[in-house]
Amino acid sequence: MLRWAAFLSGTILLAGCSVFGIRSGTEQPTYQVVAELDEAVEVRRYGPRLAAEVEVEPGDEGEARNAAFRILANYIFGDNRAQEEIAMTAPVEIAKESEGETIAMTAPVETVRGDGRLTMRFFLPAAFTEANVPRPTDPRVRILTVPGETMAVRRFSGRRGADDVEAEEARLRATLDGVAWRPAGEAVAFFYDPPWTIPFLRRNEVALPVVDG
Repeated sequence: MLRWAAFLSGTILLAGCSVFGIRSGTEQPTYQVVAELDEAVEVRRYGPRLAAEVEVEPGDEGEARNAAFRILANYIFGDNRAQEEIAMTAPVEIAKESEGETIAMTAPVETVRGDGRLTMRFFLPAAFTEANVPRPTDPRVRILTVPGETMAVRRFSGRRGADDVEAEEARLRATLDGVAWRPAGEAVAFFYDPPWTIPFLRRNEVALPVVDG
């Protein structure tokens, strides 16, 4: 079953995008490229990443995504227990929306479907740790560290519906046939750009956890 990530349906990245919807200055999780398998596929090593996560009942998937996004966006825009405002520089400057601390947004956003629930994650800026990150006031929001992992990643542009992601996953798996890297988990997809981005300018990725040999 495909797990797919990063539905940027809101306006949270507006401050970091041009009129064409291209990202500008948005922090992204760091990684090391350990192998290039072809012009579209590379193997990356991601370190641990701090994230804010929420689970919602799926129902209609579009409604579930929007509900999860709103909960996490409230946290990012100040619905947290910090008593002082962070001075925003890069990656994205976001105005204070409520009492509390305003937290910069990063890309991508991760959404996972499984076990009858939808889980969405916002990856938090690298300056935060579990010790200093503002604590959410909403009990539905959970702060966690995503463990480091090695992933084979295929980059693509254009449409990013479920059928498109599944087709790209099939291409990624075909690339892995006959090479040393073997799939070691379920696929995810990362969408880096907001929905108004011109399709051919979008950065989309489908990824599989892998092991060598």
